[in-house]
Amino acid sequence: VFLSCFKILWNTEDLASEKSVREATTERDHQYRSGDELCDRDRNNFKKERELSIEGVEALIDSDGDLEVVRRPRSASDLEAEALLRDAVYPVILMKGQEDAFEDEEQEYTCSDVVKIEHTMATPLEDVGKQVWRAAFLLADYIIFKRDTFRCCSVLELGGGTGITSIIMGTVAKRVYCTDVGEDLLAMCEHNVALNKHLMEPGRGEVKVKELDWLKDEFCTDPEAPYSWSEEEIADLHDHCTVIMAADVFYDDDLTDALFRMLYKITHNLRNSCTVYLALEKRLNFTLRHLDVTCEAYTHFRNTLNDLENLQDRKMKYTVEPIKLDFCQFLIYERIEQL
Repeated sequence: VFLSCFKILWNTEDLASEKSVREATTERDHQYRSGDELCDRDRNNFKKERELSIEGVEALIDSDGDLEVVRRPRSASDLEAEALLRDAVYPVILMKGQEDAFEDEEQEYTCSDVVKIEHTMATPLEDVGKQVWRAAFLLADYIIFKRDTFRCCSVLELGGGTGITSIIMGTVAKRVYCTDVGEDLLAMCEHNVALNKHLMEPGRGEVKVKELDWLKDEFCTDPEAPYSWSEEEIADLHDHCTVIMAADVFYDDDLTDALFRMLYKITHNLRNSCTVYLALEKRLNFTLRHLDVTCEAYTHFRNTLNDLENLQDRKMKYTVEPIKLDFCQFLIYERIEQL
């Protein structure tokens, strides 16, 4: 398990500084690669190597017979730019039973512009919620960008995972129900919420971690079960929820179907109209069935979304529209075109 600290670039000066560093790095890389030509330094090296090879000097080969490639030495400016980019994330490896050893590090980053998240780096498919995914960052960016829209709202997140999106929402919303399934995942999520209480105190926002299994018909209300719902909490959700969100939960067709069934059921019981925000990354894979690169999970998601929009229902009407990704980036991650 890792503890990473993600810096939020709240103001325009931070955004401009981060952007200038990235543009400078990109420009330097472009200078070395532009036009598919070698830079002067590489051309000179190439000429020298060619002259040596003509004279019969052997190429550099290691003990296994592999060619040793001499890399271009990194300049001080390259290292400085990389250091600036890496300042935004501070991973700390946690070991079971030794969490107290990291209290100093946690206190050091307890400020208004840092989100602390416990997560894993790689998991089997059933534990993917323990990782932090790009679409969660994308949705968090949108929440910060449109924070006035979400101010004082009551929000439900489906498949909250590590809780980073709910935590960001908790900085502006009145109440957030962050839901997922699996006691160990929910415990990790609850701990992340506790680590970031300082972010929610100014607006008195509240994040509640609850179990919500899309494969079951009802909310878990067993008082003996951890992360179960009380009748008051269910009533509060139905009476006040106006925003539902989910990030990177569309990777399995059966789970996608289950999520839309749950979404339909919940929205039918809401007293107020509701906006649902869905963020995802289109993941391309080569399949033997098509003998081509496809994105089947995304295709199934879009088909199911179209079915929901075309649903004939006397009580509810669903409309779907894409959101342009031209809003500011407040968290440092790679906003790829597949998001």
